[in-house]
Amino acid sequence: MISSNLALVRVVGAAIGLCSLVFTACQYDVPITSTPTRKVQERLLGDWTSIDGKEKLKLRSLDDSVYIVYYDGDLFRAYHSDVAETPFATVQDLNSSDRKYAYVVWKLSDDGKNLRLRNVNDKIVPKESKDSAAVAMLLEKNARNPDLLGEEIQFRKVK
Repeated sequence: MISSNLALVRVVGAAIGLCSLVFTACQYDVPITSTPTRKVQERLLGDWTSIDGKEKLKLRSLDDSVYIVYYDGDLFRAYHSDVAETPFATVQDLNSSDRKYAYVVWKLSDDGKNLRLRNVNDKIVPKESKDSAAVAMLLEKNARNPDLLGEEIQFRKVK
């Protein structure tokens, strides 16, 4: 019983750490694409909660191509940066003075009730990448590389 509780604590701790990583590991100096590759998707807008109920995510549209993301007290700007037929998003930290970027892959369930997020591994796309063209080239080159993306975080739509 103690070992199963300890395992649960580790899983929850890893999930919380991963959530923080996706939205606060904004470590890149440049976006994936300099402009959005598609319009805001209405189905993504709303309030989301992590599967364990501890993480809250709100997605709103700023305009027809840019999202405002509220995640546990922090604000981010995000937009679609599709590369190699993969739904990447460029996520910019609005709380820090350096306004760095994170790169995320997202997948919305067919019924629109579940959202899965994975961050790009900075060992595959180094944080020292200095321009969007180089980033896009690395993402395209590694599109089928299983090490391109980190662990998955799952959210369910609340409203």
